[in-house]
Amino acid sequence: MRGRWQRWVNRRIPRSDTQAFQQKNIFILPTGAGVVFGMLLLIMLITGINYQNSLIYLITFLLGAVFVGAMHQTHRNLAGLELTLLRPGEGVAGDDIPFRFRAAAGKDDAVAIVLSVEDSELAPVHVAAGQAVDVSLPIPSAYRGYVRPDRVRIETRFPFGLLKAWSWIRPASAGIAFPRPLKAPDLDATVTDGTETEQARSREGNDHADLRPWREGDMSQRVMWKRYARSGQMVVADWEGEQGSPHWLDFNAFPGTDHELRLSYLAYLVSERDKKGSRYGLNLPGQMIEPDVGAAHAMRCMRALAVWGEEPPREMSREVHGSRSETDTPDQLAEHA
Repeated sequence: MRGRWQRWVNRRIPRSDTQAFQQKNIFILPTGAGVVFGMLLLIMLITGINYQNSLIYLITFLLGAVFVGAMHQTHRNLAGLELTLLRPGEGVAGDDIPFRFRAAAGKDDAVAIVLSVEDSELAPVHVAAGQAVDVSLPIPSAYRGYVRPDRVRIETRFPFGLLKAWSWIRPASAGIAFPRPLKAPDLDATVTDGTETEQARSREGNDHADLRPWREGDMSQRVMWKRYARSGQMVVADWEGEQGSPHWLDFNAFPGTDHELRLSYLAYLVSERDKKGSRYGLNLPGQMIEPDVGAAHAMRCMRALAVWGEEPPREMSREVHGSRSETDTPDQLAEHA
């Protein structure tokens, strides 16, 4: 029954970053207080019929009219409201990822509107008629990767709390959870061919170059062809500039380590290099980011680490804590890459 209910709701509320609330997608039911209020009305009505007391009839029907009016007002409080996902957030896995929404009211005020997802809930907000209010809703995350809530609930109990009207928005865009940085062990994360020494570089006449193994996409002009002819090792020269030679942060620099730990180590190294203003590049299986500096470069590297081996959430998938499930193994992650 729960699966059928969810499929029915998903048909009525398809995935979209913008959701307009109207009669077909607003649900309304009595709250606990509303149920008690209705039972009291029923008891009062039975009492009035039993004793044929006109005053009891009058009070019962007046309170019943209040209940019906509250039902229309609660429903109208959501009707005409439009909720838009402005920007899916980014953050560290295990922390809350902020998703920024904009609530725009129609011709009526939207009073005491509450956005929530799982255990995260915002304080009620008021949106005046024809106005818009921006709110930031923290979305829980557990693993690195894409973070997309299955449903974000929007609810109101105005004016008397006797009824609640609610609906959902099912975002199409996903946020990103970065790997949680862990201090890397004392290993060399700079890519080298493992055999070069400073004396060998001087003999080649490349005192101002760092040598590293050739990668697909490297320009042929940077390949040390003499060394290749002599030893069969294809290496590439990274020339030193004014800011010093670039260091390559390599995924393969931590042999025998779980893939997720490697990504956490690399995230820590990226953060440290960024704090120091050092020039660095990132080498991941199937992806290489050229050396650079600055906050934009650090963010690009962190995003690459976050989504490595992951696929963007599909239309019907539920990825509420990140796209890496708890059952993923390192071998499966390597296959995705």
